[in-house]
Amino acid sequence: MDVMVTSAGLHDRTPSKELLRRARCRHPELAIVWADSAYRGPFTAWATSELQLTVQMASRPEGASGFVVLPRLWVIERSWAWVTHARRLVRDRERLPESAEAMLNLATIRLLLRRLTRRPPPTGARPRPGQTLQVA
Repeated sequence: MDVMVTSAGLHDRTPSKELLRRARCRHPELAIVWADSAYRGPFTAWATSELQLTVQMASRPEGASGFVVLPRLWVIERSWAWVTHARRLVRDRERLPESAEAMLNLATIRLLLRRLTRRPPPTGARPRPGQTLQVA
C-alpha cells in the first residue's frame, strides 16, 4: 500500500501516523488496521478518532511461552523475507530514505510481476529427477 523509510533512531509509532494518513487518503476503503501491542493506547485512539479506522491488536495467546506465530503479524515478516531476495535490500547501503523506499518499491514490483507472469505447469506433467519440464 505504501512505504516509508526512516532513521533507526525513531520509534515506529512516530512516523506511523503519517504513513497511516497517507494510506487512508490513497485507499478510502481501508477500514481495519492490524498492529502489534506497541501501538496500543494513544495511537489506537488517534486512528479511531482522526481516521475512523479500527485498529485490531495481534497479541500473543495467554499462557504461551517461547516463539509463537501470530498470523496477522506473520504476513509482514513473510513479506520482508520475500523482498530481501532482492540483492540491493539484503544490506542497508542506501544513504537517503527516498532511495531505500524506491528500492523497496522496485523489489515489490518485481515480485508481483513474476507472480503475474508465471505460467502454470501443464496438468499431469511431472519432470523426472534431473529433467527440466519444457512448456510450449
